[in-house]
Amino acid sequence: MKTLTPSGEKLDLFTVNIGPSHPATHGALRSFVSLDGELVVAAVGEIGYLHRGFEKMVEQGTYQQVLPYTDRLNYCSAILNNIGFCKAVESMFQVGVPERGTTLRVLLSELSRVIDHLVCVAAAMNDVGAQTAYFYFYNPREKVYAIWEKLSGARLTNTFSRIGGLYRDTYPGFEQEVAEVIEHTEKAILEGLGMIERNRIFIDRTRDVGVISAETALSYGWTGPCLRASGVNRDLRKDDPYFGYETYDFETVIGTTGDTYDRLMCRIYEALESLKICRQALSRLKPGPVDSDDIRLRQPSHEKAYHDMESLIGRFKLVYEGVKPPAGEHFDSIEAANGELGFFIVSDGTGNPYKIKVRPPCLTQYAAFHEIIEGGMISDAVISLSSINIIAGELDR
Repeated sequence: MKTLTPSGEKLDLFTVNIGPSHPATHGALRSFVSLDGELVVAAVGEIGYLHRGFEKMVEQGTYQQVLPYTDRLNYCSAILNNIGFCKAVESMFQVGVPERGTTLRVLLSELSRVIDHLVCVAAAMNDVGAQTAYFYFYNPREKVYAIWEKLSGARLTNTFSRIGGLYRDTYPGFEQEVAEVIEHTEKAILEGLGMIERNRIFIDRTRDVGVISAETALSYGWTGPCLRASGVNRDLRKDDPYFGYETYDFETVIGTTGDTYDRLMCRIYEALESLKICRQALSRLKPGPVDSDDIRLRQPSHEKAYHDMESLIGRFKLVYEGVKPPAGEHFDSIEAANGELGFFIVSDGTGNPYKIKVRPPCLTQYAAFHEIIEGGMISDAVISLSSINIIAGELDR
């Protein structure tokens, strides 16, 4: 393809697809780029290859039946999706969760954030050829998945939250296992960090690569670690705290340049801050209920249902008809691993949601991808994509 520069010089550009079927895209993403040699002159992003109709499918069932679908948004931190949706529905009822349930949600959220960040960093290590560092970051997730499996019976898509609380309380030995996983994960992160933080090859591949300024990031609607890497101090856990986050001692990790290096380092240090929160949450765990006692949300126990007709009817109605939020429109969000995950819910007062619209952090991040890679090398586009951690299930829905 021949084109002219602003000065009138003729360029013979080569057009190529990055994705949608390629290991470097980490999912079904497509970037159509024009190259001058190895330099990306222009790029256009395209999504929709993994569109599963999330927002239409969830209209077909009850609010509780939405939860397994939320697992498939960001499947690297599925429990966070569950908790975000449950929090949105609970706020429509203006109902809270008991102290133990809230503390467990914080603990599970932060463990989920840690393993999500580790996936992102490990994938980036693989993309630049740092295979040893990849294993140091990637392997600790397996120990967390073993805990998820004991809690819910599933490793990846857990569906552990419930509207008004959790699927069930923890198992014997849970706290000891979590404490051991925290220590193991922190050690692995620090060892992996030692391999790359001052590594000349890693620095050359990531410093001043894929730079996006704070103003540009905000104009695209960026949130989460990608926005903080550009120097914007924005974290819903501190700016609009929920689940008692304002009572936890942790630091917001802020970058300075907004390049690939900052985005990856923000995630590594955020994972360490999340482990600090996990330790605090463990120390706060006290015996008590994990579910709200609001009869609009909580199913009566099996023991009551077997011996009391009213409890049996209540259980039957909640299973078949679901919870019934008041009619109206409502938006609520949490600080998920990739940024602000929000749910806009329209209720008509029945047990089925009239409309649910998801505000996924990945969508705004990928919208700016073409601007990140234009003017850089095509090899830099790969590591830049890794650093913004696009999860196709959340992006396309």
